[in-house]
Amino acid sequence: MPSSSSVQEARQALGRRLREIRKDSGLTARALAALAGWHESKCSRLEHGRTPPSDADIRAWTLHCGAQHETADLIATARGIEGMYVEWRRIERAGLKNTQQAVLPLFERTHRFRMYQSWVIPGLLQTAAYTTAVLNTIVDLRQTPDDVADAVAVRMERQRILRSGNHRFSVLVEEWVLRTVIGDAEVMSGQFGHLISVASLPAVSLGIIPLGARRGSGWPVDSFTMYDDSQVNVELVSAHLTITQPREIRDYATAFNELAAIAVYGATARSLITAAIDSLG
Repeated sequence: MPSSSSVQEARQALGRRLREIRKDSGLTARALAALAGWHESKCSRLEHGRTPPSDADIRAWTLHCGAQHETADLIATARGIEGMYVEWRRIERAGLKNTQQAVLPLFERTHRFRMYQSWVIPGLLQTAAYTTAVLNTIVDLRQTPDDVADAVAVRMERQRILRSGNHRFSVLVEEWVLRTVIGDAEVMSGQFGHLISVASLPAVSLGIIPLGARRGSGWPVDSFTMYDDSQVNVELVSAHLTITQPREIRDYATAFNELAAIAVYGATARSLITAAIDSLG
């Protein structure tokens, strides 16, 4: 799966659109740069996605190319690209509670959730103790403000959507996530019991991808969540990636389907969770 490369691809796509607008106007890159008062290399940098255009750049481009009807859409596209890739430190600098609260509107308006986790149990399926252990690790790792208790309370409140509203949840978890001890054995035991309970909810489908599963496709990727067919959020080590381009969303949908095809469900999934409980001793 792409990471920050998705941002570069989006910049290049925007650059190609700018080039088409310039060519349709009959202007050369040199002539456009002269009209806008830019160095002649700037048009090339913008058209090849090497330099992200500012709002002022786009306004000048469309003005001189006679395409001012394109201005608003191009600015919205450029702003969306710059918001795709955001470092965790930037997101979390105001505290973990704010980070948890910020996603609530997205969760409430989403009908179909598709979640794949290769790192930890998905947040909507976590216990308070497990969430506390995860967020304490984040505080230590990224030196964020320590408001873990408040952030845990927000996440636990958010889990009400599992039992209310018109929401459906398809969840895939790699088996090695079950074998990774977060907190201690008591935390993990409680988490596994909760996972079995939540998996029985009518709105939830839980699949576990077994260790040693034969992978013709369905390779492990960065953890991601699909919100309907409108947005994908990807969890990278250093940053949070937001995907909104339809082509890329389709790529993630394909990846999810391939992973779902090698997962196990129902009693077989519960047996893997039970085995993980037994391994705690």
